[in-house]
Amino acid sequence: MGFGEEKAKTVLTTPEAKNKQSGTKMPEPVKVIIWDLDDTFWRGTLSEGAVEALEENLALVRETAARGIVHTIVSKNDFAAAEAKLVELGIRDLFVFPQISWQPKGPIIKELLEQMQLRAPNALFLDDNPINRAEAQFYNPKLQVADPTDLPQLAPLLRASGKPDPSFSRLEQYKLLERQQQARATYQDNLAFLRDSAVRIQFREGNAMLSDLDRIEELINRSNQLNFTKRRVTKEELQASFQDPERRWGTVRVHDRFGDYGLVGIYCLNLTDNQLEQLVFSCRILHLGVEQFTYAWLGFPKLEVQGEVATELNQTERPDWVTVVTEEAAAKSNTLVEPTGEPGTQLRVLLKGGCDLGQLTPFLQAFHLEVQEEFNYVNENQIPVHIEHTALLRLSHELPPAEQQRLAQALPFLGKEAFQTKLWDGSYEALVYSPLMDYTQELYQERSTGISVPFGGYQDLTKVDPTAQAAKYAQRKFRGMDEAFLRRFQAEFACVGQITPAQFKENLSWLRAKLPANVPIFFLNGAEIEVPGSGEMGAKQRHSQMNQALNEFVGAAENCFLIDVRDFVKTPADVTNNLRHYQRAHYRTLAQRVATAIERWQGQQLGHSAWADWRARLASRVPSKVRGAWEKLVK
Repeated sequence: MGFGEEKAKTVLTTPEAKNKQSGTKMPEPVKVIIWDLDDTFWRGTLSEGAVEALEENLALVRETAARGIVHTIVSKNDFAAAEAKLVELGIRDLFVFPQISWQPKGPIIKELLEQMQLRAPNALFLDDNPINRAEAQFYNPKLQVADPTDLPQLAPLLRASGKPDPSFSRLEQYKLLERQQQARATYQDNLAFLRDSAVRIQFREGNAMLSDLDRIEELINRSNQLNFTKRRVTKEELQASFQDPERRWGTVRVHDRFGDYGLVGIYCLNLTDNQLEQLVFSCRILHLGVEQFTYAWLGFPKLEVQGEVATELNQTERPDWVTVVTEEAAAKSNTLVEPTGEPGTQLRVLLKGGCDLGQLTPFLQAFHLEVQEEFNYVNENQIPVHIEHTALLRLSHELPPAEQQRLAQALPFLGKEAFQTKLWDGSYEALVYSPLMDYTQELYQERSTGISVPFGGYQDLTKVDPTAQAAKYAQRKFRGMDEAFLRRFQAEFACVGQITPAQFKENLSWLRAKLPANVPIFFLNGAEIEVPGSGEMGAKQRHSQMNQALNEFVGAAENCFLIDVRDFVKTPADVTNNLRHYQRAHYRTLAQRVATAIERWQGQQLGHSAWADWRARLASRVPSKVRGAWEKLVK
């Protein structure tokens, strides 16, 4: 039977089903809500323009997440754009395992539920398209589905589900699982993954059990996938059994490099018969070998498995990737941070340039370096501001504060923080600097003062139609860039074009002179390739011209060094939307080139953490919420 046929229209979709369930309860408890985005989570289609947030949906996510319901996304959309919108709405952190692509939804939901280790009957899929809902149920029988128009009736039921979880502990557990699953996907050898995961178990027995009574009762009575005995109990029965000298009770806590899973296992061994009466685990630790290790640690006692379980235990294996730790050792362990050197001894490096360079930071931190960042940002007028152009650096040092304040107030594309920089505060020992805004932005000279300020790129703002340009800025929600401002700007400023190579070298000489002579400057140059569709005419030629000027400066300057990206950024496939934004994998290469240059400068190798480098490689494959939002803003 095809997914569009009658069987796929059963749960929460037919009038009969709605009437039967209205005012009572969901067919099964909802543990995860899977959201479509366009015309479901928000009103409108993101790829076609602005969308309107549905405040009631934002509130529903927040309120139900605080009751332990987990939220995820399956949407046909561009990942970066959708993530940026979720960040803008302040809701991104409440979603895990987002699946945003142009692939069919049914198979994606099936794989998603497997990753989240949840059953289809405990999931609710919300989508405005009945074909998507039918397809989802075809691939995931018993999946609960609903049209967003059903939400007014479903929302009270969802808000009454679960139990209070004000600390979002359940959400945090799924974020941990998400990190683990993402890491596992980078390995071809599962055993290698497990050994790199550093799985640690802590066993607790005796009086410590009483403080965990509620969690123990919940785990025994609610777990099924990894409940080997399926003996349900009451709290009173548990308390009495804890005091029985013929029974050995214990709990299992687990943590690994991805985080702390908490209390995830329980055992009760009848000492007279050497038989397990309880052996129960949370599905959080599925596929980590914890249940087999515990069984081995207990000496392979008799066990009568009841019903279906997700893992088959045996009488011989003892997973060698699992380590038992004491309570004291577990308390001291920090599983998410691996130090790369002694505190206070790392070389302090300032990384200054476009925000895409933030992708260098985790790779540089894998070396014995303390990295500070100074990137472009969104100012109080909701406009991205680049603060690395050498002309702006000179203004930040030479222009009187009153003049800086005047320009910041008069020009919305600057803003009050545009002249602030860490360059002059002496907080770093090496500077890694990308001057690519000098390659890109135009300079606009104020007619009355002769002051030149950088803005934009490959466009003369004094020659555009103010009405049309103001409309474009309005679409991007820039404040202050209206038609009246543009007309005033065109009257008061003249475009003098991009900085000349000679002026560029002069500004670099000035910068070298203003910084302490013992502080090295590592310059990143620009790629020299054509990028079809970027809209930046002549960019390749401009980069070639400016690279030559940078080469000449570095060759003659003291304590200056060049990191040449042209060695590995060679084709249009190596960049994204313009020739300044590289594919994610290249930022690791760039970071390694920077580290090598620093090693040569200081005459010794940097300490290096293979684990931190691996973790950074994993993170680079998954769009970060901050970087995703920035990439959307600065396109």
